[in-house]
Amino acid sequence: MTFPGAEQSEKHTAKTDAAGNAGDADNAEHAEQTAHAEQKANAEEEPQQTLLEQMGGLSGLVYSSLPVVVFVLVNAFAGLMPAIWASVGSAVLITVIRLVRKEPLQPAISGFFGVAIAAFIAYRTGSAKGFFLFGIWASLLYGGLFLASVLVRWPLAGVIWSTLNGQGTKWRADKVARRYYDIATLVWTVVFGARFIVQHWLYEANYTGWLAFAKLAMGYPLMLVALAATVWAVRKADARQATLDAEAEAETQSDEEIEAALRAKYGER
Repeated sequence: MTFPGAEQSEKHTAKTDAAGNAGDADNAEHAEQTAHAEQKANAEEEPQQTLLEQMGGLSGLVYSSLPVVVFVLVNAFAGLMPAIWASVGSAVLITVIRLVRKEPLQPAISGFFGVAIAAFIAYRTGSAKGFFLFGIWASLLYGGLFLASVLVRWPLAGVIWSTLNGQGTKWRADKVARRYYDIATLVWTVVFGARFIVQHWLYEANYTGWLAFAKLAMGYPLMLVALAATVWAVRKADARQATLDAEAEAETQSDEEIEAALRAKYGER
């Protein structure tokens, strides 16, 4: 047997619980929206790095050029062996400076191994121009890889960028977006191809001094051009993807509205 007062109390408790659950859901949704807004604001406040900053800034330009300049100068005045040791020593010094200044070590370590390999080849060939041989053939290899990636529809400019930023390869499904990355990848191919052609000719002609100049002049300056093409491709592809996502969302909402209207119309009958 249920008393009227007890029944009303149970109904009141049920309503209170329902209201509490609804309030908790609203609070959770509000907290999630607030957290999302804060993350967005923080992302907007973070300064965007320029291409020069991403490549290590002015110090990165100097660090990458120093071992080559040291090698050429010392070779001109003291010979091959002192030049080899001087270039390797300058690479070690750069690594130590970056370590002391708590700068990123990855560029310095990569540069050190590059100089070490170049110095070893120069030592084995007994010729100063051998110092540049590794970079010459590396340019040919990179150019071939970038060109092949376009032919197989996996442009490396887009693949590398997407991998570094964790964005996935959704852009490959759209021909227009993929074409933007094809263009950027072909720019990289031209850069590597130009390096190989010019420097290989200078190597065969025994123009060691001009070879060093070409290595520096065709290094960061051309890389900046290729990076600019990559940034252009990323922005165009992202804008294209955003447009496609907006169109898909609008189409989904339209279908849902039509379905709701049909249910409302025939549900009343």
